[in-house]
Amino acid sequence: MVKVGEKVPDFDADAYYEGEIRKVRLSDYKGKWVVMIFYPADFTFVCPTELEEAAEYYDEFKKLGAEVLSVSTDTAYSHKAWHDTSPSIKKVRYPMLADPTAKICSEFGTYLENEGVSLRGSFIIDPDMSLKSMDVHDNSMGRSTKEILRKLEAAVYVRDHPGEVCPASWEPGKKTLKPGVEIIGKI
Repeated sequence: MVKVGEKVPDFDADAYYEGEIRKVRLSDYKGKWVVMIFYPADFTFVCPTELEEAAEYYDEFKKLGAEVLSVSTDTAYSHKAWHDTSPSIKKVRYPMLADPTAKICSEFGTYLENEGVSLRGSFIIDPDMSLKSMDVHDNSMGRSTKEILRKLEAAVYVRDHPGEVCPASWEPGKKTLKPGVEIIGKI
C-alpha cells in the first residue's frame, strides 16, 4: 500500500472522459498535481453529491495545475451510463477511472474486499508522483471538496516556498511558519 512521502506506482485504467472511454495512465500526469477521489459505487446516494461538488471546483483545481481523477470499482461503461443519466454526474468533466479488479483501490488501501467496493478516499499526488496527502473514511460520510482544495493549496504553497510550513486551517494569504525562525505573511 502506498504511503505519504512515497512514490505512487504507475497504473493504467479505462476511464470515461470527454464523452468516450479511453485508457488513462497515472504517468500521463507527471509534472502536474493529481487529486484522486475514491468512492464506493456509481448510481448511489452520497457519491453523486461528492462527484458533483468536485466538478463544481474543477476549474479551481486546474488553476493550481492539478487534474482530478475519480475512481470506483465500477466499469467505464457503468461510468458512461451514470454520466448519461444523472444530472449531477453530467457536470463531471474529469476522468472517471474504472477499477473493476480493485487493483488501484487495493494499492491505495481503500478496497473493502468483503463488499467489493472502495472506501471514500482522497489523495493528493505531487508533480514528482509522490503522495503528499491521504484521507480515508467510512462510506456513510461524504467528504468536503473545499477541504481537499485547501490541502492542495497548502501543498502547492509549501512546494513553492521551501523552508515554510502551513499551520492549522491555513488558507492562501494567511500566515505561514518558518520552523525555528518566525511567522511569515500577513497579520
